[in-house]
Amino acid sequence: MMLLESINSPADLRALTLDQLRTVADEIRTYILETMSRVGGHTGASLGAVELAVALHYAFDTPRDRLVWDVGHQAYAHKILTGRRELLPTIKQYGGISGFLRRDESEYDTFGAGHASTSLSAALGMAIARDRKGEDHHVVALIGDASLAGGMAMEAINQAGHLKSRLIVLLNDNEMSIAPAVGALTGYLNRIRGAHGYHRFKDEVEEKLLAIPSVGERLHHAAKTVKDVIAAAVLPGALVHELGFKYIGYVDGHNPRALVAALKEAKQIKDGPVIVHALTTKGKGFPETEPDYYRWHATGPFDLKTGKPHKSSAKAPTYTAVFGDTLAQLMEKDPKIVALTAAMPDGTGVCTALEKFPDRSFDVGIAEQHCVTFAAGMSCEGLTPVCAIYSTFLQRGFDQVVHDVCIQDLNVKFCLDRGGIAGGDGQTHHGLLDIAYLRPVPNIILMAPKDEGEMRDMMLTMIEHTGPAAMRYPRGNGVGAPIDREPELLEIGKGEILRDGGEIAIVAYGSMVHPSLAAAERLAKDRIETTVVNARFVKPLDTSLLLALARTKRLIVTVEEAYLAGGFGSAVMELLEENGLQDKVRVVRMGIPDRLITHGDAKLLLAKYGLDADGIYTRVKDSIEVLDDRRAKARRGVS
Repeated sequence: MMLLESINSPADLRALTLDQLRTVADEIRTYILETMSRVGGHTGASLGAVELAVALHYAFDTPRDRLVWDVGHQAYAHKILTGRRELLPTIKQYGGISGFLRRDESEYDTFGAGHASTSLSAALGMAIARDRKGEDHHVVALIGDASLAGGMAMEAINQAGHLKSRLIVLLNDNEMSIAPAVGALTGYLNRIRGAHGYHRFKDEVEEKLLAIPSVGERLHHAAKTVKDVIAAAVLPGALVHELGFKYIGYVDGHNPRALVAALKEAKQIKDGPVIVHALTTKGKGFPETEPDYYRWHATGPFDLKTGKPHKSSAKAPTYTAVFGDTLAQLMEKDPKIVALTAAMPDGTGVCTALEKFPDRSFDVGIAEQHCVTFAAGMSCEGLTPVCAIYSTFLQRGFDQVVHDVCIQDLNVKFCLDRGGIAGGDGQTHHGLLDIAYLRPVPNIILMAPKDEGEMRDMMLTMIEHTGPAAMRYPRGNGVGAPIDREPELLEIGKGEILRDGGEIAIVAYGSMVHPSLAAAERLAKDRIETTVVNARFVKPLDTSLLLALARTKRLIVTVEEAYLAGGFGSAVMELLEENGLQDKVRVVRMGIPDRLITHGDAKLLLAKYGLDADGIYTRVKDSIEVLDDRRAKARRGVS
């Protein structure tokens, strides 16, 4: 029987001996690999943190001791050890466990984590609450070296060092985020790694001094000043001393015995925060992952023997790939264009620009706020920055979009990948808010393409437009539209009629255009003719077209892959109200209701909320029946 099969909670793990932890870690790693090869998931991220999870739950009395994970995609071993071993094959699937951390999923998930750099702030808050209540449990935050560079993490470190509250930080240092970690902090951590010789020298000196009878203690005390001088010269001191943190490290992050010893040492420090610096390898344990961290951060199903992904049946390229290629083509023609991303060069497609134009492409790390204002500064000096950021991640830079870009009417372009349902990554990653949070901001134009061909047109249109602009597009493959022609300029604020006729109009935005066309085809078979409009723009709206529809149709159905509150349909309703037409035509808005959307296959989730061809067809049919029933009652004089 495998040891892992006997572990249903951290208490079971703590009943084992230290020597058995290595076996447990190996079994967890094998189980993760076997499971991810079938269902896909954050493979590389979690493989690198296996021993960290084992050591943390062994050294601390969880859940009484609070364990706060950063991001959550590195926490598969944590899930396995906390009663969710049998559920791992359901991860990121509809009805299954989350790929990230959720407080409503387990008492061991002390803080929800889908976006990076949050663990230190949350853990510090928990530590202060513990102190206020007179309790004595430990609070431990686990954070990666790339997440540590995030603004929130730096702010939390600043306050933690000031408050001197008892807090343990386990730094998972693998020199990676999703892409290789960038920035001065990475260099700082590299210098700490290089200072390992100093730590060994210091320990040896201490041992020898204390071994001298009678005078050893006095010599040891006198040598402290000398050691501090050496530390200042050899060790980068910003986090270790100047900001009030004790430092333990570095530690082999794949050695459970060494990790447990370091964590137990940290538990003995009572007078302030301490950092335990663990070095790990992302993708540890599978040879195919270690040389290719990028691709193996998250995977679909793959061949366990070769590591090669199972071939996709999709023939069309992804929107991300089309964006990346088109951006590089535009950069070839216009030297003023610069590309920016926040730790997601591969996920956003900016990797192509980074390769072809390294001097004009920037990965700023996990720092969306900085990315936006960095771009604003470039724009002030005549460049045309293109910020490629997931819709859900741009939420983190909202104030900078408003204050630093739009108020100053700067020429910054935002390309929002994952606009809409993000699939298995779930509620923290669905891009459902961007229409609502960008639409009220002055000076910006907002657009969404109906397919990958129109995306290329919109990218050219954004570049040629002077001023802030944003384009959203969905995750996954395009519809197979031609992309071999040159991009064409679009008239800003003008939609297009794709199908004309009848008393019904379906006005669709972005990814909902093609499902609306399919629904119209089906309605036509029922002898219901519909006009289908590709809105293209939510700001500015095509006012003349929409008002004409309101005056000539009896039903307008708006369709968007976003929250209804503040969305495209709301914009149409506001336009009609402003022009006194709100009572002249029945408007039905289709989109995502006001609730958190779980993880699962994107097609399944869209169908669940009626945002596929069948759902649109059914909603239009039902709406027509309601109108016909009202008309019949009106003729009979029934109120």
